[in-house]
Amino acid sequence: MDSIGSLGLQQGEGAPSCPQEGLPCPSNSSEMVQECLQQFKVTGAQLRQIQTSLLGSMEQALRGQVGPAPAVRMLPTYVGSTPHGTEKGDFVVLELGATGASLRVLWVTLTGIEGHKVEPRSQEFVIPQEVMLGPGQQLFDFAARCLSEFLDVLPVDNQGLQLGFSFSFPCHQTGLDKSTLISWTKGFKCSDVEGQDVVQLLRDAIQRQGAYSIDVVAVVNDTVGTMMGCEPGVGPCEVGLVVDTGTNACYMEEARHVAVLDEDRGRVCISIEWGSFSDEGALGPVQTIFDHTLDHESLNPGAQRFEKMIGGLYLGELVRLVLVHLAQRGVLFGGHTSPVLRSQGSILLEHVAEMEEFLSVLRETVMLLAPNCDVSFIPSVDGGGRGVAMVTAVAARLAAHRRLLEETLAPFRLTREQLAEVQAQMREAMAKGLQGEASSLRMLPTYVRATPDGSERGDFLALDLGGTNFRVLLVRVTTGGVQISSQIYSIPECVAQGSGQQLFDHIVDCIVDFQQKQGLSGQSLPLGFTFSFPCRQMGLDQGILLNWTKGFNASDCEGQDVVCLLREAIRRRQAVELNVVAIVNDTVGTMMSCGYEDPHCEVGLIVGTGTNVCYMEELRNVASVDGDSGQMCINTEWGAFGDDGSLSMLSTRFDASVDQASINPGKQRFEKMISGMYLGEIVRHILLHLTSLGVLFRGQQTQRLQTRDIFKTKFLSEIESDSLALRQVRAILEDLGLPLTSDDALMVLEVCQAVSQRAAQLCGAGVAAVVEKIRENRGLEELTISVGVDGTLYKLHPHFSSLVAATVRELAPRCVVTFLQSEDGSGKGAALVTAVACRLAQRTRI
Repeated sequence: MDSIGSLGLQQGEGAPSCPQEGLPCPSNSSEMVQECLQQFKVTGAQLRQIQTSLLGSMEQALRGQVGPAPAVRMLPTYVGSTPHGTEKGDFVVLELGATGASLRVLWVTLTGIEGHKVEPRSQEFVIPQEVMLGPGQQLFDFAARCLSEFLDVLPVDNQGLQLGFSFSFPCHQTGLDKSTLISWTKGFKCSDVEGQDVVQLLRDAIQRQGAYSIDVVAVVNDTVGTMMGCEPGVGPCEVGLVVDTGTNACYMEEARHVAVLDEDRGRVCISIEWGSFSDEGALGPVQTIFDHTLDHESLNPGAQRFEKMIGGLYLGELVRLVLVHLAQRGVLFGGHTSPVLRSQGSILLEHVAEMEEFLSVLRETVMLLAPNCDVSFIPSVDGGGRGVAMVTAVAARLAAHRRLLEETLAPFRLTREQLAEVQAQMREAMAKGLQGEASSLRMLPTYVRATPDGSERGDFLALDLGGTNFRVLLVRVTTGGVQISSQIYSIPECVAQGSGQQLFDHIVDCIVDFQQKQGLSGQSLPLGFTFSFPCRQMGLDQGILLNWTKGFNASDCEGQDVVCLLREAIRRRQAVELNVVAIVNDTVGTMMSCGYEDPHCEVGLIVGTGTNVCYMEELRNVASVDGDSGQMCINTEWGAFGDDGSLSMLSTRFDASVDQASINPGKQRFEKMISGMYLGEIVRHILLHLTSLGVLFRGQQTQRLQTRDIFKTKFLSEIESDSLALRQVRAILEDLGLPLTSDDALMVLEVCQAVSQRAAQLCGAGVAAVVEKIRENRGLEELTISVGVDGTLYKLHPHFSSLVAATVRELAPRCVVTFLQSEDGSGKGAALVTAVACRLAQRTRI
């Protein structure tokens, strides 16, 4: 057995065992040697069985489904990020356990990916045997003395040295700087350390030494240090492998797979601790009599059996046992054994291993067992030193970035007091608007005087005009419910921007076409008209167009009553009779649509591209409409809330940037903090700011991120979805041309959450103001009410609706509020406004 490579791979059936004592042996010495060594051969089938068993043990341990003696431990290291090349600074590293009976101290200078590489300075200290096996305090005091001795000869000051602690033993880590020793290995057996936090033991020893002010930032095992210190190739190094005195591997795992963390985002480095794999015999078919003898004579019989077949601490001993066996059989050394050969530990790894063959066998084995993985093996130059320093540097970078992120997002995290102030200011603005006083809320009467009571019956037409497509609907209200037939018609650009007469003639032509297809020709059905452009309503069937939006610019319409323009077009189209009963705002339509299903629905809410709310107000409070009895639906036009400066205390630099770049600076300030048209832009401006600080995208500005409206609000809904893994979030952002790391993806997620949470909370504060006003109007101790809601942001965002509801519960505790999602508020709702108007008119006639 002249090299590690001789533990080679062989396809086919298992090899025969070495003959036992008392059995006849081959007469030829060479054959006897080969027959004895044959048991060290491992077949492809055996390797696959070990691979399957190890993977199963890994997954079981990640889920927390382990027995008292788990095959592997799968310990979180709390290293959540790999280096991205910007790490810089000076760091002290203390290595314990990586090189057997010695301790190493290093001074590592990191200069970033483009800086001139500085070789670390180091010193190795031999640990006396009595220290390795003595009291734990003695070991850590020895380590503290070595630290001081090393630093004494360096030109360093005593201010805030940052130290990474490489502690290469099985530990239970509960934080980056908190790690409890599970069990000693590698010949160490210090008392009073197992079950203790080794970082605290080191800190106590440094304090007792008293020479230097050292902050132990991170505790890292040598495997993690190897991964972190590896020079990245095409991509980041995400697996660490140590095969030295002992053996272990670590890798970056999705945090959602690690049950003990209870995290669903991000990644974490997992130390497999595979030296303990198959403690209960899963490796039985490939273990030899020599493996069993070595295990029996070790400090920890029955434990670390995988390590004892791989680690350098044991390979020399395995060779010694084989040589003794062959000598006793008369095959070697004339049948004689020397006292040295019979002495445990007399053959060291360097005596028997030609290490260059190990890597080639390793590559062949990985290619055999993982053919779909393109694996590069990059030898670590100084994983323990540079790698541990890198963990410390990455931790420092993440902490600094975390502070900058929190500072940036702090204005978006609203307190209960801030939300209560918004609620109070909206109540004040509502009252002023109703009385006709100066207010940012216009509080427009809609002349809708009642919600459906369930007695509405009949056939109604509805028009829904709000963009380049419009709908004509036939709505049948029966005892069995509401049935809808509809058709979409397009409005050519030349019509939308031509004359008003041309536009309304086109609308009537489409209505006639729809009637013919539905077999309604010659019938005069009541019609409700949802007209989603700014209007001043003068009556249920009177609406003055204030100005066109959404690409419309038909002449001779602004300042005109759009119902009159429609009626004139009907008259021009002779032999057509249409009874236009109501012009309807889409928010009112939403309330009425839900009101048919739930008589408690007296509020309508839209949170989509824009936002608005309406509600049933007591007529006596509406100064602009005569009468003191009954109710009227009020269109608040709350998107403009705060245009008088009352929201300035909540506005951030990012809100100001979005407002200034909009087509209406200084207007619709509430809407610009809530609605889908603007949230993506707020996020984009925050990302630009964080990039300029070096927190995101390695500080590299991209042209794509400079592009206005690239970050659509729908991406917030997708990114914040609970069902998406972090890699899917990365894919969404990479599709936008944003090259990013997993750390970047997590931070972008936090930005999206902060912006959408503020939007939902502000919306909830507004709803709380409305329902509290209704409760007080009616003099009730408790109000039970429903809110009809429409809009893509509310419906599609995974958390918006629950955040709105939670805010309303907190700010309006005496109101029991149910939120109902509207179905076709602008179509069905317009028909129900018409139906209620017809019901009320008929009652008046009676």
